[in-house]
Amino acid sequence: MQKMVQQFYSILNGSFKREFFPAFLYVLKWFLISLPVGAVVGAASAFFLYSLHWVTDYREANLWIIALLPLSGLLIGLGYHYFGAPIAGGNNQIIDEYLNPQQRIPFRMMPMVLIGTLLTHLFGGSAGREGTAVQMGASLADRFSYFFDVKSLDRRTLLVMGVSAGFSSVFGTPLAGAVFALEVMLVGRMRYETLVPSFFAAVAANYFCMLFPIHHTHYSIPEVPDITLITLFWAFVAAIFFGLTARSFSILKIFWKNIFTRTISYAPFRPLLGGALLALIFWAIGTSRYAGLGVPVIEEAFLTQVPLYDFAAKVLFTSFTLGAGFKGGEVTPLFFMGATLGNTLSLAIPLPMALLAGMGFVGVFSGATNTPIACTLMGIELFGAESGVFIGMACVGAYLFSGHTSVYTSQFVGSPKTQELKSEKGKSIGDLNKKNNSEAS
Repeated sequence: MQKMVQQFYSILNGSFKREFFPAFLYVLKWFLISLPVGAVVGAASAFFLYSLHWVTDYREANLWIIALLPLSGLLIGLGYHYFGAPIAGGNNQIIDEYLNPQQRIPFRMMPMVLIGTLLTHLFGGSAGREGTAVQMGASLADRFSYFFDVKSLDRRTLLVMGVSAGFSSVFGTPLAGAVFALEVMLVGRMRYETLVPSFFAAVAANYFCMLFPIHHTHYSIPEVPDITLITLFWAFVAAIFFGLTARSFSILKIFWKNIFTRTISYAPFRPLLGGALLALIFWAIGTSRYAGLGVPVIEEAFLTQVPLYDFAAKVLFTSFTLGAGFKGGEVTPLFFMGATLGNTLSLAIPLPMALLAGMGFVGVFSGATNTPIACTLMGIELFGAESGVFIGMACVGAYLFSGHTSVYTSQFVGSPKTQELKSEKGKSIGDLNKKNNSEAS
């Protein structure tokens, strides 16, 4: 008996030395690093959200300012043409640096994307905020590599922490932010070695952001039906439409970008012309409904019937805005597309309108970014666990039916979505787009 006790103690002592203490030191290291990263990124996100709220309110109170959208486009174009070459890749540049670390993200990415996004929204461009928060977060987090003796893996970890911190604080969803930063880097696969730092950074950034006088939009799904084969069938039917919409947006964004690149050689003139066309269209239709983030329309989609064409209009306006060279993210417009599409589908699909709006809210986002797990967690954080199964069905189905497309063309296919697409494993979304375009022409 004494010998068995000694053997047990020896094994336990060995496992502590081999596993527990290294794990403890690893957690302590990244917890301590996550505090300053979270504080800096959370404060930057709070400033961004406050500024975005101010410019949006000013635009809505002075709609004449949309006439100056071409001027803002020219300013953004000139800024990026002469000073933004090292950061022109945006979110794709962050993914590239994660997959193949070469050089630190230039600090200028943060102020330039911030100013560019605020100008886009002030003058009525149809864009989002996630891309700005992620780029700000990655740029700021990468600064910490100057203060620590980091190896390649540690620098990748800092980039992941910046992405998770930016995403978490700008939407108020720490769980989704932590997983999004891992899931977005490689389609179909996640690398878990950075999960703990990503989680710490997401929680810390959200906490520090909420210390400032800003608030996140709240949504409600008051009615969730029982889970049956019939309700799950209809949820999957809706998911197909969400995936196809995400696919259409990703393709249209590249389409408009290619059109502007081929027809206008001087880059600053692209958002100038794009802004002029957008301003004319907004004047012709007599509404700013599709300008900016569109949060009021998203809230409306959960409460009452919206026009049937709302989602299609937002797909067109946002893809055109970003394709022309304006700055901002895609996610909140994707929320708009999904929520209004779900609202429209409630006319034909026998599920509650608010539930379909919530499913579309995260489903289209999932399909466009290839992040079904993060989007499912986001839906649960925003709408509650009661709708979790339907939210998950929407995200997984949309992910599948969006195919190998993405708003982030630097994503690589780590695991193909179906066996029929296994030949595309290891290829980037951008390369697949070029291949499809050449075959189509």
